[in-house]
Amino acid sequence: MNTTSNNNSVQSVVSNLTKQFRANIQTYAIIVAMIFIWILFTIATGGLYLSPQNISNLIRQMTVTSFLAVGMVLVIVTGNIDLSVGKVAGFVSVIVAQFQAEIWNMILPDRPLLTTILSVVIGLAAGTLIGTLQGYIISYLAVPSFIVTLGAQWAFNGGILIVTQGKTIPANQPLFSWIGQGYLKPTAGWIVAAGVIVTLFYTMLNNRQKKRRYGFELSPLYMDILKTALYSVLIVVYVAIVNSFNGVSIPVLLLAISAVVMAYVSNNTRFGRYAYAIGGNREAARLSGVNIKKNVFSIFVVMGLLCGVSGIVLASYIGYGTVAAGGGYELDAIASCILGGTSTLGGEGTVFGAMIGSLIMASLTNGLQILNVPSSWQYVVKGIVLILAVYTDVYFKKNR
Repeated sequence: MNTTSNNNSVQSVVSNLTKQFRANIQTYAIIVAMIFIWILFTIATGGLYLSPQNISNLIRQMTVTSFLAVGMVLVIVTGNIDLSVGKVAGFVSVIVAQFQAEIWNMILPDRPLLTTILSVVIGLAAGTLIGTLQGYIISYLAVPSFIVTLGAQWAFNGGILIVTQGKTIPANQPLFSWIGQGYLKPTAGWIVAAGVIVTLFYTMLNNRQKKRRYGFELSPLYMDILKTALYSVLIVVYVAIVNSFNGVSIPVLLLAISAVVMAYVSNNTRFGRYAYAIGGNREAARLSGVNIKKNVFSIFVVMGLLCGVSGIVLASYIGYGTVAAGGGYELDAIASCILGGTSTLGGEGTVFGAMIGSLIMASLTNGLQILNVPSSWQYVVKGIVLILAVYTDVYFKKNR
């Protein structure tokens, strides 16, 4: 009898593993692809690619577009698109740079802390206001998001040229520059890592408790523990590597906070669940009492806020507001979401997947730059990768 029981237990474990693998095969595929890319570039660069300095630079370089990708997930999940995020972030960056270079020097000289705080507030307010305006037009005036955001892309491209007047605006006050260029002390990095790991395990256990309360099917506890432990190991390895260089960079810390908050919102709140319901079946969501207009409007407001964050980090990281600010960022953000498993048909996508997709895009760019591949061919490679990602998404969707 014990033998039979053990066999049944083994079969149950195998069945659960098989089910989990099939359900997450697309996620596993992009992780394998990312590992393959890292191995390829490591060999091609003689190990330089995985040096602590390059790892630190790579993760920091991906942060600006990753802020946009984190917000873009819910936009695409609802069946919408935002083509303006790159130029909105660029517009915010030149507005902030203009305040840093001109206005604060006249009205608040020698007040670096106050001017830095005010610059951040202005950047966040500008992005949120833009998101609010676009969200209202899309949701309440029923203008397609593609048209609204395409028009906004052109408008804010013009806005960047008007503000800069074709010149480069310095935004390199030391305290403000710390936002995009600063690093945590090694001890602070380990404290943050410990906090993130505790949050991951707490969130995992809390999610299981909520699912049990509402009668949803639970995955095996050991699977959730293994998955969370794997994320924790990756965090520890990353902190150990970058601490051997300069430490955890401030933009990465801000991105981690944004990603954790957005992941929680998308998975554990009514707001997030409604977004997936709208993308999965819009009419069914409406008949179920979901306020579609309000939800879509709110998502674009959040997207605008994250554009503000991205623009602030961009101005701080580069140290300037330029005429080319934000150029092409919207394509990287959209590609990151799609690479990370966000379905172009709506209803599917995760913040974690978008982060992996963003890391793949940044890894490709970083590796090709180290190898001195011309920028023209970098665009070709990115285009091919994006097409393959969309084909993979359609393939898996069709087979399900």
